[in-house]
Order: sequence, then C-alpha cells, then structure tokens
Amino acid sequence: MTGDDPLEKRTEPRTDGGAAGEGPAIPRADGGVVDDVALDPWGSSSVSDYRKLFEEFGIEEFDEILEQVPNPHYLMRRGVIFGHRDYRPVARALQNGDPAAVLSGFMPTGDPHIGHKLVFDEIIWHQQQGADAYALIADLEANSARGMSWAEIDEHARNYLLSLLALGFDPEEGELYRQSTNREVQDLAFDLGAEANFSEFQAIYGFDGETDVSHMQSVVTQMADILYPQLEEPKPTVIPVGPDQDPHVRLARDLAERMRFFKVSEAYASFELEPVERALVTEFYERLEPEEFDDDTLRCVHVAEALEETPLSELGVAADVLTSVLTKLNEAGMEPIRPRTRFFDRRATDAAFDALIDAIEGEKRVYESHIDAFEIDREEAEELAREVEVDNGGYGFQPPSSIYHRFMTGLTGGKMSSSIPASHISLLDDPEDGYDKVKSATTGGRETAEEQRELGGKADECPVYELYAYLLAGDDDEFAKRVYDECVGGERLCGDCKEQAAQLMKEFLEDHQEKREEVAALLEQADIELESPRRRQ
Repeated sequence: MTGDDPLEKRTEPRTDGGAAGEGPAIPRADGGVVDDVALDPWGSSSVSDYRKLFEEFGIEEFDEILEQVPNPHYLMRRGVIFGHRDYRPVARALQNGDPAAVLSGFMPTGDPHIGHKLVFDEIIWHQQQGADAYALIADLEANSARGMSWAEIDEHARNYLLSLLALGFDPEEGELYRQSTNREVQDLAFDLGAEANFSEFQAIYGFDGETDVSHMQSVVTQMADILYPQLEEPKPTVIPVGPDQDPHVRLARDLAERMRFFKVSEAYASFELEPVERALVTEFYERLEPEEFDDDTLRCVHVAEALEETPLSELGVAADVLTSVLTKLNEAGMEPIRPRTRFFDRRATDAAFDALIDAIEGEKRVYESHIDAFEIDREEAEELAREVEVDNGGYGFQPPSSIYHRFMTGLTGGKMSSSIPASHISLLDDPEDGYDKVKSATTGGRETAEEQRELGGKADECPVYELYAYLLAGDDDEFAKRVYDECVGGERLCGDCKEQAAQLMKEFLEDHQEKREEVAALLEQADIELESPRRRQ
C-alpha cells in the first residue's frame, strides 16, 4: 500500500485515446500483463504488460468508469490511472456529495521522487473533490521490512510530508499520521490479526519460516491503515497505489468482509447455496411456472425433478455442482421455493442478532444462524445490516476500493529506481541537476533527424514524453496531445523536445522547492510527530 520504489516501464501505449467529456483526445497508454511472478508489495515482481492484470487478478479497466467520475484528474483522462477495484461506490459518493475517503501511505526509505508525486496528486485530487483525506508514514514497515533506522525514517518522513503539503494537501481538512504513534491503528491491527493466519500470508506474500514476526505484523498494520478511515463511520474508501500493492488491497477487502457481523445474500429456501448453485436454482425458478404444480406452489422437489430431466451439457455446470444442488433440493423436499434476502450470522453478538430481528420489517423467518426476509431487497438489506452492526459495537466496514497507476520508465530506460540516481528525478534534486538529467535522458527518437522527420518519433517508448504526460503538461491536455502529435508526425526533434522538457522540469523543481519552504511552518503545526519516540539518541 505504500508509495514505495518499484517504478517500471509500461508497454504498448495506445494512441486512439481520448478523455470522456470535454477536452481533446489525448495519447494514452494501453494496459497490460504481468510476468509469471506473484505481485509483490516489496518490489520483486515486475509488470511488463498491464492487460494481464485484468485477466489474472480481476482488476477492472478504469476507462469503463471514467464518465462516472466528476471532474476527472488528468492522470485518469490520460490512462496513467489504468485500473481499479470497485471504484464505483467512491465515484458515486463524490458525485452526490456523500461521505468518502482516500488514503495512501509512504514508506520513507529515500527521497520523494516524481513517481511518488503520482500518489500525492491522487490523494490531493480526492481531497479537493470532497473526500476525507489520509496520508500516512509507514515507519513500522520501513523499520521491519527495510531495516531503516528511526533517525533515517524521521529524515525521509519529513521530506515526504513537506512535498505532499507543497503540492496542495490541506492538513486542516485531512489527517497525517505515522503508523508507530497511531494507537487506533495498532488496536485495529490487533483485531484484524485475529482474522488472518500464517498460511494466508505464506500464500499471498511468500512468507516462510525465516520471515520475522515484525515483518508479518507490518502487513496487519497496513490492513489497519487501509480500514482506518472507516473507524468513525463506514464509507467508500479508495487506496491509490501501483499494481505491485494489489496483494495488500485484496487482503484488506477480505478482512473487511470477515470483520462484518452479517453476510447478506439472496436465497430461495431455508438452506444455503453456493453462488454457482444459486445461479442454477435462479434459472430454473424463473423458467418453471408455479401454476403448473399442485396448489400453484413451486417446491424444491419440483426444481430437482426439472434439473434431473435436463442433460448436464445444457446446464453449464460441473457434475459435482449438480449433485450438490440436487442433494439440497431433495432433502428440503416439499419446502416452497421463494426468493428471499438472507442475513447470515458471521460473527454477530447475541444482542446484534436480536436487534436485527427486530429491525427487519414485514414477513421474515428466523433460524439458528440466519434470518430470511421476504419484503426487503438486497441493497436495503446491506444498509440495514450495517446500521445494526455499528449500533451494536461493530465496524460495519465497506470493502475498500483501489485505483492503480502505471509505473514510470527510468530516464535511462528500463526501470526507474531510487538506487539509480540517473534514472529518476527526486523532488529534492537541485533544479539544475533535474535539467541535466532530462537533457541526458533516453528518448524514443530515430537514429537521425532525417529519419525522425520521415518516420516520426516513437513517443510511446519515450521516457521524456512520459514526463510530459505524467507531470510537465499538468492539466493541459491540448499541450500533451500537441507534443505527442508533433513527435509521431516528425515535426518535433528530440533535441528541442528534451530542451523544452528539461526547462519545464527545472521550473517545476524550483517552484516545488519554494513551496516546500513556504509550508515548513504548516508542517510544524500539523498534528503529526516529526520525530519518532522510538528513536534512541
């Protein structure tokens, strides 16, 4: 979840692009596939083609919901933010002025650089759209997973926070904190830890017998960070991250569900069906006519008989699924098939279960571990279950959402890394050094000026063009498109293009560093510890 270092090359950008709503069509990066490794939040995986993320990990394309986002940020319009998990509730909340939150964290292992600025911008944009904004320093993770000393952590943390404030984060309207001093986060981590286990961490993160306990605990702490914005009230919450952090998001979504008192689902009889089984029963419930049966009532045995008469090849399910459904239906016998909304008791207190019974209006059936309601739809039931849970001491978490941005290409080609100074630009670099790094950067140009004019440049493979798209063009889509079109059309030569980019980078760094000085007093006044109490002199 942290804005840590692995910033990598994206491949096969698309040039058919265009933003939803107003503004010119702009060049966009295509999205693609993952190497044959697990996504690793600590940087051992590399994303070579983002499209595979959609297929392998269930990440959705951000383009599909862009029109639902009010006043989308240029990183969204240009496809830099390429994917999401369940962002629709956040978009709806922003549209309607309802409560929403954004949170991301930064592991202070080095200076903040232009890759981190992507996350800074995403937090700030959501804050400006009305979301509660949280930014945290992942100092426990830096200490346990990276072995950073507390003195080093304090120095880097201050630099991250100054850049965040300089770029526009409002500390009076948002919250800054560090993991090590937030007691609420640590208490929540303890609760979440009861719902996680080592075998799960082993499968997700590759932990083994050599992994120290502090490293494992840092994962649970990050889960608490992700859910922390919902402690006061459940609300849609988005976590802006690179795709390498997706394992954290998936685990946090799972834990949010496990912490809920009740699971709400659709059902047709007193027994429980797996989703694939329920889909099969739903199909036959809708297919069969109740009036064709005795007393005009469709019963479990009737559905079982219809299923037995249908060839397996036409049912579209595995044989073991059919066997399971038939067993459940035949055991229920003459019980009527009736659609209902089910509240299943996952970990509710007795008082909460009784309160839910009282809160459900209309016809209902109460069983030992669930309640069936016949006059409430699924959406209303979800809200009712959450209200009862919160009123009875539960968290009522909504599964956190996430948005994913592309990794930036290193200025020297390949991977951008803070361990390779020439490959990245720190937000603390001397402006003249930033200028020189851009001037020395690899480009997507042809071998000669003549070839460039004839064939056009390869902006899709150019780290310098990325600087325009991700940073230097700012909110000006027309400028970003003009640079792209002039490059691929052969009008723009690399020397002039790099000179312009280098000058813009110099101006950006000068401006940013002036603003860092201006907000230094603001940071001192902010409610965050700038020196860790764990630091030993």
